[in-house]
Amino acid sequence: MVFDRKNYSDAQLIDWYRQLLWPRMIEDKMLVLLRQGKISKWFSGIGQEAIAVGATLALESDEWIMPLHRNLGVFTTRNMPLHKLFLQWQGTQLGYSKARERSFHFGSREHHICGMISHLGPQLALADGAALAAKLSSKQKVALAFTGDGGTSEGDFHEALNVAAVWDLPVIFLIENNGYGLSTPVNEQYRCENLVDKAKGYGMEGIRIDGNNLLTVYDTLKGVREYCLRYQKPYLVECMTFRMRGHEEASGTKYVPGELFKEWEQKDPIKNYERFLIEQRVLTEMQVAGIRNEFKSNIESELAIGLAPAPVVAHVPDELEDVYAKRSSTPALVLSSPQEESGTIRELRLIDAISEALRMQLERDPTLVLMGQDIAEYGGAFKITEGLVQQFGKGRIRNTPLCESAILGTALGLALEGYSSMVEMQFADFVSVGLNQIVNNLAKIHYRWGQSANVVVRMPTGAGVGAGPFHSQSNEAWFTHVPGLKVVYPSCPADAKGLLIASLNDPNPVLFFEHKALYRSVTGKVPETYYEVEIGKAHQVLSGTEVSIITYGAGVHWATEYALQHPSVSVDLLDLRTLVPLDYEAIAASVKRSGRVLILHEDTLTGGFGGEIAAWIAEHCFRDLDAPVMRCASLDTPVPFSTVLEQQFLAKARLEETLNKLLTF
Repeated sequence: MVFDRKNYSDAQLIDWYRQLLWPRMIEDKMLVLLRQGKISKWFSGIGQEAIAVGATLALESDEWIMPLHRNLGVFTTRNMPLHKLFLQWQGTQLGYSKARERSFHFGSREHHICGMISHLGPQLALADGAALAAKLSSKQKVALAFTGDGGTSEGDFHEALNVAAVWDLPVIFLIENNGYGLSTPVNEQYRCENLVDKAKGYGMEGIRIDGNNLLTVYDTLKGVREYCLRYQKPYLVECMTFRMRGHEEASGTKYVPGELFKEWEQKDPIKNYERFLIEQRVLTEMQVAGIRNEFKSNIESELAIGLAPAPVVAHVPDELEDVYAKRSSTPALVLSSPQEESGTIRELRLIDAISEALRMQLERDPTLVLMGQDIAEYGGAFKITEGLVQQFGKGRIRNTPLCESAILGTALGLALEGYSSMVEMQFADFVSVGLNQIVNNLAKIHYRWGQSANVVVRMPTGAGVGAGPFHSQSNEAWFTHVPGLKVVYPSCPADAKGLLIASLNDPNPVLFFEHKALYRSVTGKVPETYYEVEIGKAHQVLSGTEVSIITYGAGVHWATEYALQHPSVSVDLLDLRTLVPLDYEAIAASVKRSGRVLILHEDTLTGGFGGEIAAWIAEHCFRDLDAPVMRCASLDTPVPFSTVLEQQFLAKARLEETLNKLLTF
C-alpha cells in the first residue's frame, strides 16, 4: 500500500492516525462487550475505517452526512461523545434516540449526521435534499451519502443519482464495495465490471479508489468535494474494501473463502498507515503504544458512564408526545368555518382555492419548494400550479423526473436544512412507489431523533371521472395507520385553502387528499385573506336529530344531496376534514345528537377508515346508540374504467339503501 503524504504536516498525519485508530479500538471493545452480553447487537466496520474517517475529514463539519450501520468512523470523527454513543448502543433513554432505536439508526442535527433506516437506499435521496437546500441558499456546501455494493441494486440508488444529476446537485455518493451484501457476493449483485461505471449512465463523473488507504480516501474526497462545489454537480466514488467481520456478529463469516481474509489482512487500513508513519519517522513505536494506552484508558472512562445508565422507564405520555413535532409559530388567522366569515369573499372552485393557497404560502415562506411531475411550465396534470413558475422561478417550482421515492427523500433532506416542501403526486395512486419514504422515513424521523419534517404530499384522489383502476383509487387508509403522519381530506374550497395553508405550516409530514372529481365541479365561498383551518377539527355541515352521517371528501356532497332530497329526514352531517388527528369530540357529539350513525366513505369497505371510526364509537359511545353503527363504502373491487360499472362501484350507489336500513332498525 503506497501512501502519498503530499504536503501534509506531521501534526495532520498524527491527528488522522488518531481519528482512524479510535473507532477500531472502540469496536474491539464492543466485540468484548457483545460476548459478555452487555450489548445485544453489533455491525462491525473493522477493515473499512479508512473510508468513513477519510471521507468525514474531507468535509466541513456542517455538511450533512448520510451514513449507514458500518460507519462508526463518521460519528467519532464528528467528535460525538463516546459515553453517549455507548448509551445509544444499549438502547437507553439517555442516548440520542431516547431508547427508541439502537445501533446507528439515529441522527444528530448538531453533528450534521442523518440517522439511517434499515432499508438503506432511501438515505441517498436525503443527500439530494440537503444539497438542494445549500444550492437554493447559495451556500458552498456538499452532502455525502454512503451506500454499500448491495445497496446499488435498489431502485433508490438509481432514483437518487438521477435526480442529483438532472438537478445539478453537489452530492457525493460513496459506495463501500466490500464484496458482499450480507452473504451475497457481488457477482450475484451486478454484472457491470465496476460499480463506478454506473456514473456515466447518469451523466456524472466517478472514480474507483483503494478504500483502505486513508490518504487516498481523504485526498480523493477533498478533490471531489471541490469539484462538486465548483461545477455544482454530483460525483460517484467507489471505494474498494473488505469487511473482516460478519454482516453483523450473529451472522458469522462462514460464507467467505478463507483466502480472502488472508489477502485483506495484508491490506488492513490501520496497520498499513501505522507502519507508514513509523517508517516516515512521524511516529515511533513507543508513541503508537502511548496513543493506544491513552485510548484504552479513555474507553474505560467513557464506559464507566455509558454502561451505568438509569433503567428505561416507560411513560406513555412522553412516547405519544414525541410522535409529532410541535409547531413553534402562531397561525396568523384561524377560521373554523371560513365560508361564514365576513370580509372579502369570492366564489372559487376547489382547484382555484388550492392554487391560491400555494401561491399565498410561496409569497410568505421563502423556504417553500414545490416539486412534482410537470408542475412547472405545464402547470401539473390538473393545472393547479399553472403560472407559479413564472412568478417564483424554476428553483422553487421544480419539475421532477419520474422518481417519486427520491423526490420524497429529497423533501426530507430539505427539511434537515429548515426548508419546507410540497410534493405533488400526479395521482394519489402513484404514491405506492414512494411508500417507503413516507411510512418509514418521513413518519418516524421525529420520534426517532427529534428531526421535524415539514413536507406536504398532495394527493389527487378518487373515482367518478372514468379513469380506471390506476388513477382512481382512494388510498387514504394506507396512511391513517402510520403514527407520525397527518392525513387531511377537505371537501370544499374554503376548507381546502385553509387546511392546505395549515398543512404547509405544520412541522410534520401531511398527506393532503384532493378529490379530482371535485376540482372543477364544486364551488364555494372563500375568504380572500390568508388564513388557516385547524388540522384535526371536524365541521358540522348540518344539524339533525334522526341520523348522523360521518364522512369526508366526496361523501359530504353525496350526504348533502341525500338530505336535500329527503327533507323529512333530520340529518346530522359531520365533515371530518382531517382523518389524523381525528376529532373524536365532534364524533361523540354527533352520535349523542342522533343515536343512529352511518359512516360514509368512497374507499372500499374492507380495511377502510370507516371501520376505525365505527370501532371507536362502539367503544366510547355505546350508551348513546339506538342502532348498530353502519358503514356505506365502495365495493371491494378495483375501480372499474366503465362509468356504468364505476357508478355501481361507488358508495353513493348504496347510500339511500343503507340509510333506510339504519332508520328502520
